[in-house]
Amino acid sequence: MSDTGNGAILLLGARSEIGLAVVTRLVARGVAPVVLAARRSEQLNESERLVRAAGATEVHRVEFDADDLVGHRAVLEAATRLVGPLDVVVLAFGVLGDQARAETDAVHALGVVHTDYTAHVGMLTELAVLLRGQGHGRIVVFSSVAGVRVRRANYVYGSAKAGLDGFASGLADALAGSGVRLLLVRPGFVIGRMTEGMRPAPFASTPERVAGATVRALLAGRGEVWVPPALRWLFAGLRLLPRAVWRRMPR
Repeated sequence: MSDTGNGAILLLGARSEIGLAVVTRLVARGVAPVVLAARRSEQLNESERLVRAAGATEVHRVEFDADDLVGHRAVLEAATRLVGPLDVVVLAFGVLGDQARAETDAVHALGVVHTDYTAHVGMLTELAVLLRGQGHGRIVVFSSVAGVRVRRANYVYGSAKAGLDGFASGLADALAGSGVRLLLVRPGFVIGRMTEGMRPAPFASTPERVAGATVRALLAGRGEVWVPPALRWLFAGLRLLPRAVWRRMPR
């Protein structure tokens, strides 16, 4: 799977359906050590089972709280102590939040932004330092079309994704020539646990489809991928909609 090291994979947010689907696909292409990082890491039995079923023979667990910014470096240090240099790091943590609650509860709104933007900025900065030091590595970041043009229906979550999209895009440019690559994934509505009970939006996808597109783009060395691809052209047009029309757009 890797021509730069031992192929070690770190999944930050090891309960994520998309993240696990990405990792299992990578493992299936070649045996590699895997580190699963999440809160309550002792309860990651199902995540570990899925990764081992894909072919992994070396799986470790690390305690990881995305909101604990000070602890990010320690998480990366723990992972590298276990498996050595990291080849692929998948950032798959995040929250959707409750838009209605966030409109009147500032603490909740700030919590969504902290996890979906601030925590990513912190971890990506630490990762960039680590991987630059290695001289190689690949980072997968999940943005969202919700951040391409923020909608009234989910503006708290969308604004966090807009910030993340901009930060990750700039970081990708900053990493050019360093041996480290960043893949920015922009999925549309994903039918899964996070969106359970919600009406699927047009061009809805699944964790498996997002993971498949992500791995293909990663192996091809691409810098970004939209899932499904039609969303790139759809949003090129949606950006031009008058604001009076746009504010009535559903989630």
